[in-house]
Amino acid sequence: MNKKIIIILISIGILSGVAAIILTFFYPSQASDNKLDGFAKCLASKNITMYGTPWCEWCQKQEALFGKSFRLVPYVDCSKNPQECASKGINGTPTWIFPDGKTLVGYQELEKLAKESGCELTTNY
Repeated sequence: MNKKIIIILISIGILSGVAAIILTFFYPSQASDNKLDGFAKCLASKNITMYGTPWCEWCQKQEALFGKSFRLVPYVDCSKNPQECASKGINGTPTWIFPDGKTLVGYQELEKLAKESGCELTTNY
């Protein structure tokens, strides 16, 4: 009976490992490296800014979508800059503001940011 339990546990471990490899291959994490540096730099060059707060769950998800490349995205923390956010009319976060005054409120997929900004959504490999 102990052999059966050991075989089952080993089988579960092998299947878990295979599943992890498959998920990693088909759904690579953008947060693992700097793949979106070019896209983030383009947003910065066009003065497109994200306004958020550290406790905003959607802001955290937005940041995670960029991975390490988020460090290049112009970002204003409204908890540290409340006057600036009030002057921009920020009522919810995340909010993206474009130089022409256009705003996108809420979590945005990268494809939408690319379309609205004119920045090419490329990854650096």
